[in-house]
Amino acid sequence: MRRWFVAFAGVLVLALGVALLAMGERPRAEAVAPLVMPTAGATASNAADSSASPVPTVRPIGDGYRIQIPRLAIDLPIAEGDVERDVVVQQTPESFAFHLPGTAIPGMGSNTYIYAHARRGMFLTLWNARAGDQVVISTPDGVALKYVVAEVHPRVPPEDTSWILPTSSERLTLQTSTGPNRDDPRFVVIAVPA
Repeated sequence: MRRWFVAFAGVLVLALGVALLAMGERPRAEAVAPLVMPTAGATASNAADSSASPVPTVRPIGDGYRIQIPRLAIDLPIAEGDVERDVVVQQTPESFAFHLPGTAIPGMGSNTYIYAHARRGMFLTLWNARAGDQVVISTPDGVALKYVVAEVHPRVPPEDTSWILPTSSERLTLQTSTGPNRDDPRFVVIAVPA
């Protein structure tokens, strides 16, 4: 089952990356320059813990979740992603961040994958993320789950699907585009509980 999930996830992420790239804005050199570079230990090969247990839940994220990154002026409602709409038809809505179907719900102890367009008012300012930035996920019942940015990966190859795998500990994986082409890298930020 894990091989099926990895294969499905790979196709989904590749197609999602293409869709977001095609609809996003191209980064400017000044927007990328101040970013934190990944550490030597933060490679795609260890992005997901190979001993991770299965995703605690594969249910869709409910209404009422919100992501906020105060320093970057990101404040978006989170909706459930839709593979047909976002990948096949390439009509990802604006003004939302999206939860990748099949990844953990925030607060459930595994990897939650959230993506949005690289556009003003959405995840464009994610390009300026740096270690230590606060990330808050508000839940429908009013709980504020607090995270801190631990890793910034500005050039993740589109074929690298290791970022969506379940992990044995709580984390957020935030993703946006870096350009409009299929081969343009993705921009990935990892946040861990504060």
